[in-house]
Amino acid sequence: MPDSAIPNKTGTGSPFSRGAQHSAKRAAILSRAAKLFNTKGARSTTLADVANRLGLTKTSLYYYVKTKEDLIYQCYVSAMERLHRSLDEVEQETDDPLERVIRAMERHIEISLDSLAGRGDYYAAPLELAVLPTEQRTELELDYLRVFKRFRGYLRDGIAKGVIRDCHTTSATRALLTALDWSFYWLYEMPERDAKQATQVVRTLFSNGLVPHEAGFSLGNVRPRATSTASQGFNREAQNRMKQEAFLRAGIRHFNRKGFNGTSLDDIAESLDVSKGAFYYHFSSKEALLAQCYEFTIDQFDSIISLQDDKMTPPLEKLGDICLAIFGLQNSESGPLIRYNTITALPGDIRRQVLNRSEETHAKIDKLISQGVAEGTMETPNTLVSRFLLVSAINAAADIDQWRRFDDVTSAAHDFFNVFFFGLRPR
Repeated sequence: MPDSAIPNKTGTGSPFSRGAQHSAKRAAILSRAAKLFNTKGARSTTLADVANRLGLTKTSLYYYVKTKEDLIYQCYVSAMERLHRSLDEVEQETDDPLERVIRAMERHIEISLDSLAGRGDYYAAPLELAVLPTEQRTELELDYLRVFKRFRGYLRDGIAKGVIRDCHTTSATRALLTALDWSFYWLYEMPERDAKQATQVVRTLFSNGLVPHEAGFSLGNVRPRATSTASQGFNREAQNRMKQEAFLRAGIRHFNRKGFNGTSLDDIAESLDVSKGAFYYHFSSKEALLAQCYEFTIDQFDSIISLQDDKMTPPLEKLGDICLAIFGLQNSESGPLIRYNTITALPGDIRRQVLNRSEETHAKIDKLISQGVAEGTMETPNTLVSRFLLVSAINAAADIDQWRRFDDVTSAAHDFFNVFFFGLRPR
């Protein structure tokens, strides 16, 4: 056989190919790092942690990454590439725009389930973009925007073809994508039998909504929350409480926009036109402020839910009012609430306390959904999964103003939550 006819045994798919070996090792590093970033947080994970989990030395790891920030960047790029690849796959599988929306969301769930079962790689949730240099952060934000626009395009195509009901496509896209933001976490935390139903819930919930087609339900209005206007001039305790809340709201705004590492105490103090010394009078550190921001957020969430407890109204109406009230708070001068993207910056013991308390509060949501299912006013295959999807989107409603303009908060809230209550399929 002439040399030219001998098959090439060292191509990119060959185990003897150096390129293939390098790619496989790099993929293993990114997968292991992604798992650590998702559980411990990028800030708390060291290169030594990643190397130890892979049985490597730090010197060996430096062959693939220069710094921890470089590793974070590579992990986030890998996650964005997987998002685009998922959209490529569903576009090859079907021309139906509604089916593309549902399959893209199902694929996101399946990727997490595969990683948890050891069948696939882990991908890092881009929670800590603020630690990256401006150029890399901008690149990733633009890449996410491309994903957003591709997904929104499915909705617009579906409306044009009559297979998706008329909706505000930017708000609906934001609600749908952010509903999946924490799936890597809750799929891991929930019982396996519930996790296995996650794709089924995604399909039924976002096709048909929580509200049965024959029901005559509609969302209500966002009602302004009552606030105290009484003078507190001689009440020092009340004055201090108001000042602390001002710091908390300023801290939440900065943490939500810039992340933990990107936020400085100088920024927070300057936004309130006070000295940094005034901050230290109320909080011992930036970490202490962040922890209190989470406690404050849970207090607000719990207060809104508790207001519905004594009302003699159906569970479906209560759930709608809770969603609207939180959306209104998020987009008012009294808001926003903290986005959970910064939770990995908390020390492990405090993070667990925050998550446990969040679970106690958020569990009241799936109790309402369960009551609605029992009486036939709501439909879903799994109340726990439905709650996680809804709460994740509620948390993301804090920055809807970065995605669209709106003058009427009630209309904007309906645009955002309609996809949960009424689905995408025309009624």
